Amino acid sequence: MPNPQPPLRGRAAECALLDETIAAVAPGVCRVLVLRGEAGAGKTALLDYVGGRAEKFCRIGVFGVQSDMELAYAGLQQLCAPLLGHLDALPAPQRQALEVAFGLGSGDTPDRFLVGLAVLSLFAAAAAEQPLLAVVDDAQWLDQVSLQTLSFVARRLLAEPVALLFGVRDHPELLAGLPELAVRGLSDADARELLDSVMVAGLDPRVRDRVIAETRGLPLAILEVPRSVSAAELSGGFWIAGKRSSPAAVEQTYIRRIRSLPADTQRLLLLAAAEPLGDAALFIHASGQLGVAVSALAPAEADGLIEFGSRMRFHHPLIRSAAYRAGDLPGRREAHRALADATDPERDPDRKAWHAAQAADGPDDGVAAELERCAMRAQGRGGVAAAATFLERATALTADPVLRTARALAAAHAKRDAADTDAADSLLAVAELAELTPLQQAQVARLRAQMLFVRSRSGTRGAPAVADTAPPLLAAAAALHGLDDHASRESYVEAIAALMYAGRAVPPGRLVQAAEAALTALGSIDEPLRPIDLLLQGTAERITGGPGAGTAALGQALTAMREQADADEAAVGRWLRVPAFPILQESAAHELWDQSAVVHLSSAAVSCARRGGALAGLPRALAYRAGAHQLNGEFDTAAQLLDEAAAIASATAAQSPVRYHEVLLAAWRGAGDAERMIETLTAEAVSRGEGRLQSLLGYAAAVLFNGQGRYAEAFAAAQDCCAAENLGFHGVCLYELVESATRTDALDAARAAVDRLQIGATDWGLGILAAAQAMVADDAAAVDLFGEAVDRLSGSGAAVHLARTRLQYGEWLRRVNRRTDARRELTAAHEMFTGMGARGFAERARRELVATGEKVRASSAGGPGSALTAQEAQIAGLVAEGMTNAEIGAALFISAHTVEWHLRKVFAKLNITSRRQLRTMSIPR
Repeated sequence: MPNPQPPLRGRAAECALLDETIAAVAPGVCRVLVLRGEAGAGKTALLDYVGGRAEKFCRIGVFGVQSDMELAYAGLQQLCAPLLGHLDALPAPQRQALEVAFGLGSGDTPDRFLVGLAVLSLFAAAAAEQPLLAVVDDAQWLDQVSLQTLSFVARRLLAEPVALLFGVRDHPELLAGLPELAVRGLSDADARELLDSVMVAGLDPRVRDRVIAETRGLPLAILEVPRSVSAAELSGGFWIAGKRSSPAAVEQTYIRRIRSLPADTQRLLLLAAAEPLGDAALFIHASGQLGVAVSALAPAEADGLIEFGSRMRFHHPLIRSAAYRAGDLPGRREAHRALADATDPERDPDRKAWHAAQAADGPDDGVAAELERCAMRAQGRGGVAAAATFLERATALTADPVLRTARALAAAHAKRDAADTDAADSLLAVAELAELTPLQQAQVARLRAQMLFVRSRSGTRGAPAVADTAPPLLAAAAALHGLDDHASRESYVEAIAALMYAGRAVPPGRLVQAAEAALTALGSIDEPLRPIDLLLQGTAERITGGPGAGTAALGQALTAMREQADADEAAVGRWLRVPAFPILQESAAHELWDQSAVVHLSSAAVSCARRGGALAGLPRALAYRAGAHQLNGEFDTAAQLLDEAAAIASATAAQSPVRYHEVLLAAWRGAGDAERMIETLTAEAVSRGEGRLQSLLGYAAAVLFNGQGRYAEAFAAAQDCCAAENLGFHGVCLYELVESATRTDALDAARAAVDRLQIGATDWGLGILAAAQAMVADDAAAVDLFGEAVDRLSGSGAAVHLARTRLQYGEWLRRVNRRTDARRELTAAHEMFTGMGARGFAERARRELVATGEKVRASSAGGPGSALTAQEAQIAGLVAEGMTNAEIGAALFISAHTVEWHLRKVFAKLNITSRRQLRTMSIPR
């Protein structure tokens, strides 16, 4: 980092903000800032300035380099290299993940967000000794996985005394939403002062004003004026107009300067530009391969183009790209060949292979094979984007058409996994240039269909309707049958999931036809069915046979999955990575009214995601688990899990998967904004052609309106939901229809809905059926049915339905003038709903109690945990369970220091002084 320096010319406001940023960093306070501006605006100068002002900080930094080469975690490793002495302070899983990612050890492929947590812990360990300043310049050119990781770290920093600063040109989505400082051109007055300071002779005011206008006040363009514009042009005012300040124009001035240097100097500049990490030792070795003395670089140093020190550093990224572009194609190949020859194959095989690939002047199967091995190593470190890049280049260098096709398919899969669908499509087109085997044709078809499905679920503008993704998935499933039966059945799962998401947006016959095709494929299996096969079979039988069908296969699937979850955590990890899988698994548990399966499988999913650091799948798992807590009336816990899921989705720049769970929770709570949320999401569902979501929001509206006593509106919403038979929540929507219909004198509709209820042999299901039957029964039968419903639901883990039944029972008792018995049931319901936070249903129970002559006390302000934030309550609950700060940090993807910081606030709010005291308190988990 540079030494302290005075404020920059014309940057008083920016420097003041940076000074405030550094001054604010302290224990309990971190700062993150993104400096965003075009090339030449002065971002690097500002970052150098802040580095010079942070004398008391441990200072680390890295800059991205524009290059076709992407090495997984290369940028992150450079940034963290000075901190690796703190590795031993990290929990073992984090330490191992970081070692594997950096190539310092071997092991299973680490989840990139577990690596992010390790970096967060590394920053916290270093900052415990001295405040830390981490600077990332030209972040848009950092390797993708490094930028993803640092984006995650930036969003999870909280209590650590760390300043993390980025300099970026473009708008990487991964940095969107972080605090920003826009870096623009200088004002006219400041630009004139800067221009006057670098000009040897004075300028005619009209010429000077023309220069200022042409450069738009960009400092780099102004500083280049004396070198890029002749004295004659300046004195005569004949300065050529037209985007003189654009990066391309400034780069052209650098190219002209470079081409005026001696030939050997140009060769060395090209060599330095071709090596993106600026390794001085490698540069010296490679210059020997070229037969050029390092001293030949002196004219470029004297001209202010490059600095030759412990690392090779161009004075601006545009100079690097200009040095590379100034060379011709043979010269570039010569530079890469020298670098390949100079690179140690044992210490850095990936970089050696890449330079060899760039040096190749035609197909080279040996280099292509080495690139394929590089891709395998990159995948082992979790660098999917790097693996995709290696495979893409290997494809281009492969002469054998059969081998090229196989590599193109592998590269397309890797590009898909790296979310680069355009490149994946291009590689599939390359694969199709050769004659494909039937299996390869089916694989190409499936990959295209999968990418279409993922785009349909992204919520982005222009994405295809989810219904349109089902036909190609079905076609791929049929094509794979007999060639790769496992892949075929998985494609049927994806196709059925797509049609389930589409719901009412497609004719019901389409889903039935897909299910029949899946059953035909399953009928030819002569091997034991896997859990996913059983799930497919049960779902398909339910679709083709109607309510009540498929229960045997679904029950076997859930049993097998529970056993698999207990014995094979890797299987749970695979569930979390498949977008189509959760809808089938969760729907199966709800079709069987099996609350224990929901609890067991959702707990396994959350536990697996936390232990393995599978942060990409954790939001889905948390939402799944939140649904189980919501059903049991534990609304605060459900809200905490959904808050955590939303925070993680934001930290990983992912599309939030939890908004629909939030609206269901809002409906049960009777939240004031629930109706608006339902209306907004309904419009989104219609525009995206996602019929299942439309129906789900109808169910949410029915719950909300029944709770508020708006029975006509609840009846309309429930009818709308029940018009389409959606697996997983059709039964509970029929229940809402029964209640609202009986309150609007639509008894025929209520009885028809009861007849349609198909219930599994569980206390939850049988209790729901008894309650629904009680609402349409005569008085003699109703009392027994309500009593049975209360008994069954009491031990079911479905507290919201137990409270509903006691409310309905109490209302019926009041209507038949059994006021004492009514008060008992209504009081129990009121207390349950009040404790849950179900305001609409609690108020409905209160009104009924008042009608019996009962005086209802105002609800209490809440338990000891009510003053805590969601994260504070979660941490307090985990402490009460006996977990250490390090264990809690690993579970919640925050640093142990942040856990301690939250815990101090918990102690202050609860007026306690020890962790032991938390174990005696009732804190919502």
